[in-house]
Amino acid sequence: MFTGIVSARGTVREITPLGGGADMRLTIAAPWDCAGIPIGASIACSGCCLTAVAVGADWFAVQASAETLSNTTLGTWRVGRAVNLERALRVGDELGGHIVSGHVDAVAEALDAVAENASTRWRFRVPGALARTIAPKGSVAVDGVSLTVNEVEGNEVEGAIFGVNIIPHTAAVTTFGLLAPGGRVNVEIDMLARYVARLMDRP
Repeated sequence: MFTGIVSARGTVREITPLGGGADMRLTIAAPWDCAGIPIGASIACSGCCLTAVAVGADWFAVQASAETLSNTTLGTWRVGRAVNLERALRVGDELGGHIVSGHVDAVAEALDAVAENASTRWRFRVPGALARTIAPKGSVAVDGVSLTVNEVEGNEVEGAIFGVNIIPHTAAVTTFGLLAPGGRVNVEIDMLARYVARLMDRP
């Protein structure tokens, strides 16, 4: 489990295809003492929970399956890409964001970014299936960053568009500072919304 409070920004150092290219191993450089990360530890990489399979002084490696690559932005990553990083939540840690599982629900498109007072209003388009699970003043994780939804519009047929505000600090310490309209991001809806939607689907 995670909180959506990004603790570092890493960089993809190496990509190795596995299983005939269906899976991949990613080596990510990070500004941590990575040698102390236990093998098997969960690390959120731009919102996607991945397992550390090897570590070095300033890097760790993870493996992503074909399922992960097809349902997140990881399949488009290249060497040099910046990645939001967060270590797993420990009992007693400060819960500064919201409960995030690291299980990506959809890939969203960044539509536009407009300066608004001292922050920037970003808007994203998500598939229609998520339209009823995103609510104003609710929580959402975008590339692993815990954010509050300002507004949402759309429906299950056309898809939904939601907006969030990014303050300068968040832009500076996460990949939001590098994002441009048209970019793709991993989105995880609020965990409570996910289960409520599932219960409502039952006959």
